[in-house]
Amino acid sequence: MAIKQDVEREGGTRDPSGDPAGEPQVEAGLDVAPEADADGNGNPMEGSAPDGDLLAASHDVALVGAISPTQMGSRRFVYAAYFAAAIGIAFLLSKVLDFTWLKLQALRPAIGEPKDELVMPLSGLVGVGVAVYYWYRTRARQLAEEVADEMSKVTWPTRTEVSNGTFVVIVTTLVSTVFFALMDRFWGFLTNLVYGGT
Repeated sequence: MAIKQDVEREGGTRDPSGDPAGEPQVEAGLDVAPEADADGNGNPMEGSAPDGDLLAASHDVALVGAISPTQMGSRRFVYAAYFAAAIGIAFLLSKVLDFTWLKLQALRPAIGEPKDELVMPLSGLVGVGVAVYYWYRTRARQLAEEVADEMSKVTWPTRTEVSNGTFVVIVTTLVSTVFFALMDRFWGFLTNLVYGGT
């Protein structure tokens, strides 16, 4: 629902009754005034948004609770890195535990086969624990955020630039391959003439 602070931010003034001057009244149950979705004569426009979407359509304001990944900025890369690190640590630890268990089984057969129902949860807990530990270490997190900030400043080439660059590399490789093959044949021919090879 449109609130008075939004109107004040947009430069509206108030009349003595507390309503913004020059702004349409807001009906109860609607997000914005009904005139916001009409043409100059008060007729609804074609393709207009339903009542529930009028606020987002007219003010270009994201709904509360709807956070897109781009709103998190470069911090989303930090979250992804910590998540990937936790998974990587858990995977490597599960392999180490399996290998160690198999070596112990060779020494003492009574131990039995490695039990995934023990190895996997333990590896997952250690991976999450390491990620949480380094999350709360301020210096490590600051370093990760600085790296993410710098990486977010990288400008990636467009599809056209990549295809053009790839074409240039392929053509250059082919031309140089043919050139050096011909030079090899030529110098081989001269060497056979000078040294009398067969």
